Amino acid sequence: MFTGIVEERGTIVSREELPDAARFTVRGPLVTSDARHGDSIAVNGVCLTVVSAPTPDSFTVDVMAETLRRSSLARLDAGAAVNLERAMSAGGRFGGHIVQGHVDGVGRILSISPSQNWTVIRIALPTEVARYVVEKGSITVDGISLTVSAVSDPSAADAWFEISLIPTTLTVTTLGAAAVGDTVNLEVDVIAKYVERLSIPTRADGSVVSDGQVG
Repeated sequence: MFTGIVEERGTIVSREELPDAARFTVRGPLVTSDARHGDSIAVNGVCLTVVSAPTPDSFTVDVMAETLRRSSLARLDAGAAVNLERAMSAGGRFGGHIVQGHVDGVGRILSISPSQNWTVIRIALPTEVARYVVEKGSITVDGISLTVSAVSDPSAADAWFEISLIPTTLTVTTLGAAAVGDTVNLEVDVIAKYVERLSIPTRADGSVVSDGQVG
């Protein structure tokens, strides 16, 4: 599990194409300092498993085709900046919100509106996740735990949400260099998904009741 508090901004050193997968080598001195084979590190919000640490400041991960298809990692190549976070330790400080590292969809940046003290970014919401996003709720954008500052009607064909970023967030994460049209990984608050699931009427055998009558 993660918290969405980015530890450092790393860099993709190399990308190797494998059968139905890709192997990334990522430079990140802080998260690699205690990385071991099998550890979990979130790369732009995607939970990945450390395969090896070829140098003291880098680690490698294998990304299967399904993950590439469902996230923006497919578009990354050598030189790309990425947000990095190690899995939360049992006694760690819980600074963000519950983040699983399981991407729910890919959004696209629609606009970036800077002001003196913060920057507002509007992001297009995939239809399948729009219903889980609420104003003042939590959302993960490329691995960053953020608060939704505004949201459109979730039923709209062109649904969107906004986040308001302070200068520190822009400085220490990849969003500081984001541009209109860029794609970002989105993970909604898992609690919303559980609440939805528990609200669906089911029979004793676990099957879904389609007519609203439990029998």
